[in-house]
Amino acid sequence: MFTGLISDIGVVERILPRSGGVRLVVRPGALAVDELELGESVACSGACLTVVERGGGLVAFDAVPETMARTILGDWRPGSRLNLERALRLSDRLGGHLVSGHVDAVGQVLARAAEGQGARLTFSLPAAIAPLVAEKGSIAIDGISLTVAAAARDRFEVALIPETLARTTLGQAAAGTRVNLEADLVARHLARLREFAPLEGAALAGWGYGTGGTA
Repeated sequence: MFTGLISDIGVVERILPRSGGVRLVVRPGALAVDELELGESVACSGACLTVVERGGGLVAFDAVPETMARTILGDWRPGSRLNLERALRLSDRLGGHLVSGHVDAVGQVLARAAEGQGARLTFSLPAAIAPLVAEKGSIAIDGISLTVAAAARDRFEVALIPETLARTTLGQAAAGTRVNLEADLVARHLARLREFAPLEGAALAGWGYGTGGTA
């Protein structure tokens, strides 16, 4: 589990084919590689990957075909910059929102405009997750916890402050840039519940809501 607060930017050093997937070798910028444990999770531009090797300033992750199919990892090349975040400790402050690192869909930057000292970016919104994205709700874009500034059926906007532009890869994002999208966990589970029954009346009572008497 992650918070969506990016702690470092790494650079892809090598991508090695591995049985339909790849081994991704990354050089973090400030993240202490020797502190990483084999088997721990690191969010790489929003995709939760497992440390399989580290040393000499480099860290390696294996990505299976499922990961390749559902994320933009196949777009990465040596020199690609990645947002990095280590997994959340239970004692950490939750400064962003709960991010699982399980990418829901791939979106694309449609437009970028200056807005005060920051910028406003418009992204395409795949139909599969459109019902999960709401104005003032949370979304993770390439692993970055952001607030939705506006939402339509096929696109949404975010307003980025200078700090986000300086500390994440969105500082260089332009029209056409593809990104990993992860919808809010709560919205995802509510949508799943609605597949089985409307969220009202007897259904809510069956899940233990609204059954208490008056005080």
